[in-house]
Amino acid sequence: MKKLQTTGFRLGSLLAIFAVLLAVSACGSNNANGGDPAQAAVAGTAAGAGSAGGTSPAPSAVTEELPAEIRIGYQVSPNGELLAKSLGLLEQKYPEIKISWLKFDSGRDVNVAIASGGIDFGLLGTPPGASGVAQGLPDQIYYIHDVIGQSEALVVKNASGIGSLGGLKGHKIATTFGSTSHFSLLSALKQENIDPSTITILDMQAPDIVAAWQRGDIDGAYTWQPSQSKLVEDGGKVIITSADVAARGGITGEFGVVHNDFIGKYPNVVKGYISVLDEAVKYYRDYPQESAEAMSGELGLSADAALKAMNEIIVLDASQQTAPEYMGTPDQPGAFGQLLKDTGDFLLEQKSITESPELSVYQQALRSDLYPVQ
Repeated sequence: MKKLQTTGFRLGSLLAIFAVLLAVSACGSNNANGGDPAQAAVAGTAAGAGSAGGTSPAPSAVTEELPAEIRIGYQVSPNGELLAKSLGLLEQKYPEIKISWLKFDSGRDVNVAIASGGIDFGLLGTPPGASGVAQGLPDQIYYIHDVIGQSEALVVKNASGIGSLGGLKGHKIATTFGSTSHFSLLSALKQENIDPSTITILDMQAPDIVAAWQRGDIDGAYTWQPSQSKLVEDGGKVIITSADVAARGGITGEFGVVHNDFIGKYPNVVKGYISVLDEAVKYYRDYPQESAEAMSGELGLSADAALKAMNEIIVLDASQQTAPEYMGTPDQPGAFGQLLKDTGDFLLEQKSITESPELSVYQQALRSDLYPVQ
């Protein structure tokens, strides 16, 4: 890996955003429960989806036809979408529609599925999401799920002798390339002026990280929940979290994207899913213990550990989406577009993408028009 160069983060504005984010309170199916990216892509190809398009028209007052199926590419993250899945809320809202939940291990695989037309909705972290916008993938951002704090972290083995970021030199550290964890790891190293080339950084999916840790193949990993908790339980300790990195400018989060074809045909169904996510987030905040119990099976954690993971992120409801620090409005785009632009610039510097477009391109990807004017 090449040495990380200085990037043009706007630290003042991002730190202000993060301060606002921390003030937000975090916690107060009868369908296809699994799947893989390959199956999703096959389904999309068979359906003939996947054509790219521009910004979809605003929802019409005319009654629209419902889709026969809604395909959601989800990741196992302790947020409102996973709770909506666990409680079957979308199935309750649209009992006449087949709801297919397709599980992905990383945002880069979600991007592949979106590009192939294999899914209608997907969950991405800020780096793969910014990459998708930069590459012109056929999707738009309809919901900001959460802001990542302590739920992603660098965990090292107690027996490794590593006590700080500086102690990583000469060791094998795993992460998922192109993910929020990868972004945070590189940001943390840059913040401490540590050359990444002095560390063996390995690209692994989250389940493979746990297996490699158990085999003794790696000394540490920067990863998310529930993998993070599994490493800590198996003789690990946290060196730094994404909350620490964000406090110095490297903010990350997770958001939902919808395929252009789907939102073009079914804008009111997208609004319907937003209402489902809003219901889930409110339940998440009002009944945290019950929410933790509902998600614990999918997370592979005890209810107490799931609750801890929930408290390590900041979830957003529908009323917060158009705030200035998030999407903003069509007339006054919010700070999230700038965060995506800064992330895209970072990825360009890392040679992960070949171009980071103008700020307006990232702003145009935000579908704040789906929300009522406050």
